[in-house]
Amino acid sequence: MVAYVTEDRRPETPAEADGTTGLFTALGKMLKLLRERKGLTQKEFGELVGYGPDAISAMERGVRTIRPEVLEKADELLDAGGLFKEAIPEVREAMSRVRTRHPEWYRSYAALEAEARELHFYANQGVPGLLQTADYARAVFSQRRPLLNEETIEKRIADRLSRQLVFDRWPPPMCSFVLEEVVLDRPIGGREVLEGQLKHLLRIAGLRNVEIQVMPTGVEHHPNLDSAFNLLTPPKHPQVAYTESQEFPRLITDAEEVRKIVDRYGMIRAMALTPRETRALIDKKLGEL
Repeated sequence: MVAYVTEDRRPETPAEADGTTGLFTALGKMLKLLRERKGLTQKEFGELVGYGPDAISAMERGVRTIRPEVLEKADELLDAGGLFKEAIPEVREAMSRVRTRHPEWYRSYAALEAEARELHFYANQGVPGLLQTADYARAVFSQRRPLLNEETIEKRIADRLSRQLVFDRWPPPMCSFVLEEVVLDRPIGGREVLEGQLKHLLRIAGLRNVEIQVMPTGVEHHPNLDSAFNLLTPPKHPQVAYTESQEFPRLITDAEEVRKIVDRYGMIRAMALTPRETRALIDKKLGEL
């Protein structure tokens, strides 16, 4: 059972040394070496195993978990001679521990998110962590003040991408995201990073359990001129809300406070573009880059 904890103290580093980073880094280096020996680009290899080039890049850098099914395919495609298959038990064990790597201040939320039946997000500054590419996440953490060292940045990227394993769960959680249009226009990390991020949004939007909507900048009335927020429905628990301001987190469990945020989110979704209109808008913005 997950304990509901609300803490108002500044967060620590986002990952703890538990050995998983070293495992993923080593596998990533081997994957890159064997892929290049085969003469395959990241895009070509990604098409063979069902992932985009940005995901393959993240795997090779050790900031994204290489799924067991990818290791199986890679073993055959890259003539690894059983090397990757032998690593699968260790990877499965690491995946079972990866969600415990978040710092203490974040663990209550991270555990709830990993088990949630429903996940809903409103974002007004940047792309939510569950939707970020590795390159976008790196740009976000690299620009943070005070400056973070490279080791901390890589650990934070790994933790952020590990949360995306929730999309691989079965049954998958029902997810919805409402992004302010400015989030699609802000070129965090530069044009190429933004292009990769927009393409990634389109891929995620194609999942059956995910709906992404955009709130147009031109709307004259807005029900939430406040901070971003998340809504989660854990199994066998009431819905909760989560907000974070200037890195101070707040997990909201009071039923009346959660109800107000749920009501606000319903109004936001009603005023936003439909998922189909949103995909068309993202396509249009890609064409303008």
